[in-house]
Amino acid sequence: MIAAITAGGKADDPFARSLGVAVKGLALVDNTTSLARSISAARSCGAERIVVIGGEAVARACASDVDRVIPEGNDGSDNIRHAIETAVDRPLLLMTSDMPFIETAGLADFLARANGADIALPLAEADDYRTAFPGAPDHITQIGRDRIANGNVVYFGPGVAPRALAVAQRLFEARKSLIRLAALLGPVLLARFVVGRLGIEDVERRGSELFGLRVRGVRHAAPSLCFDIDTAADIVYARAFAARAR
Repeated sequence: MIAAITAGGKADDPFARSLGVAVKGLALVDNTTSLARSISAARSCGAERIVVIGGEAVARACASDVDRVIPEGNDGSDNIRHAIETAVDRPLLLMTSDMPFIETAGLADFLARANGADIALPLAEADDYRTAFPGAPDHITQIGRDRIANGNVVYFGPGVAPRALAVAQRLFEARKSLIRLAALLGPVLLARFVVGRLGIEDVERRGSELFGLRVRGVRHAAPSLCFDIDTAADIVYARAFAARAR
């Protein structure tokens, strides 16, 4: 398995002032960066090769701990393309670098249950997410009667990622917006979303029909795969949460 970690996301002021750095993955939480945690979790889960996509600051932080640092592209789509092109015929674990609480057990559980899928995304139940991170900024999505938190890793089966490059880029970028995901999968799913009747199984089935790939949402995934740093409120919460947990 190849693990590709995107670390090109930069924050603008005043968000960067809250982070203490310009790159989200290099912000410290409990004296460790979330990029370092992602690298450690991927290695512990059996990644044979770890590639990080990022700029000079990222390279300085992790070059000695990974197999390769690929210079970041002009935008997020470029970074996803660079990540996917590293996989060739092997399974690919595509990860963001801003998950401050990612841990080996949760990632390993997701990978075990993603086995056999062409594309899989972890989904934590809303109640589990709120229990794990009480009072956290809202990262919950409503899908029909289900309330879930979307994960920040995507698994691609052997050889799938390169031949599904365009699809993978769009799916990864739309992972946090159900309306964008529904629109990507077609007008029928978008209509079901609007009237509150879109279910996870609808997304899985339509993805399989549209792309010819076995698409799976891995339910009851670890909440630690779903908490990431998107806003100043997220980093403030993460640091306070980590301090309480010491």
